[in-house]
Amino acid sequence: MKKPQVVIVGRPNVGKSSLVNRLAGKRVAVVEEHRGVTRDRKAVEMDWNGVTFDVVDTGGWLEVGDSLESKVSKQAEAALSEADLVLLVVDVTTGLVDEDGHAARWALKSGKQVALVVNKVDDEIHEAASWDFMRLGAGEPHTVSAQHGRGTGDLLDFIVAELGQQIAVEEASEADDDGALRVAIVGRPNVGKSTLFNQLIGEERSVVHDMPGTTRDAIDTVVQTDVGLIRFIDTAGMRRRAKTEAGLETYAVLRSLDALDRADIAILVIDATVGATGQDQRLAERISAAGCPSLVVLNKWELIPTEERDSVLETVGIKLAFLGDAPVMKTTAVSGKGVHRILPALSIAAADYVKRVPTGALNRAIRDIQIKQPAPTGKIRYAVQGAIEPPTFTLFVSGKIPSTYMRYIERSLRERFELGNQPIRVRVRTE
Repeated sequence: MKKPQVVIVGRPNVGKSSLVNRLAGKRVAVVEEHRGVTRDRKAVEMDWNGVTFDVVDTGGWLEVGDSLESKVSKQAEAALSEADLVLLVVDVTTGLVDEDGHAARWALKSGKQVALVVNKVDDEIHEAASWDFMRLGAGEPHTVSAQHGRGTGDLLDFIVAELGQQIAVEEASEADDDGALRVAIVGRPNVGKSTLFNQLIGEERSVVHDMPGTTRDAIDTVVQTDVGLIRFIDTAGMRRRAKTEAGLETYAVLRSLDALDRADIAILVIDATVGATGQDQRLAERISAAGCPSLVVLNKWELIPTEERDSVLETVGIKLAFLGDAPVMKTTAVSGKGVHRILPALSIAAADYVKRVPTGALNRAIRDIQIKQPAPTGKIRYAVQGAIEPPTFTLFVSGKIPSTYMRYIERSLRERFELGNQPIRVRVRTE
């Protein structure tokens, strides 16, 4: 799959190449450097926070010029046509000049997403002057000093957050049909997903293969376990740095949502020391909407004082009500404590998810349930199971059945047929 392209443009001598060199410095692992069609167009592959992309350095764009400048401009135009994100670089020390305006109009006219980068901002005085470039119409300035590295980390965080909305989805591998149980490990950054993942596929297990998954960052690891073949879809590659803007965490959640689309079961990992956050609630809501079985893993449990643990569990239960009675596993992934309970829980959840109840047994249960506690209004005449994944029951009723009684029916069916804690659906059709 083609990597996202971040193209750096602007008039000559504003520090574009210096910015590329700074971005590809010690902060970023540069995998390789390759030249394009001419010397004036060069792509550098970079990796930042688990996201791989190309930064394309251009020789500068001028509206008019000699034959050499025209060739350089054509290379910049060719790079722009393939861009996923354009960085328009200007020089704060020279101020806004006509050539900046020409370059800005050209970049914006392309229809590509353009971000304004003001270079050579070494102090607060230049910081204030950078706002003059707002007149270019390319949005608020991202201030950097390519020479000294000032602001380049924040710029990389911004790039990754923007590319997160654009990264193409790779076609799922044929190996995805190997019958393995697909388990997505999702959660906010820095909650211990990667550590938990490593514990689950520990050296005592046979790792069948690692392969790219549906998203660029997820890695499918197929493991032969005591409970069968499991394909772990790990989304732990994203890390939120101390000064990362909120958009980066949003991108991490988007990656988790993509992973859920392929999963049979979701493991939602939460930092017990922080508790359930708004992003955790969003993920829980998505899991619930998909009807996907789930486990909630409260990681770093040993760091919670004993007297506070009941309160933590109660709060998590309230905030993650979307997941109903999903099992809550308490672990400390660093030491491995509690992790051994996860695989058996996954096996049980998978079996419950595809459980089918014979029609005769289902209707006997409905009869017994109504005899034990008749509905205050209406009556259930008969029922069928219309689907699995999750088990879905349709009740044919006369009259109106109160919602409280429907919850009683759902709970009774779950207990009668040992459907566990995984989601089931109960629908009503009125005759």
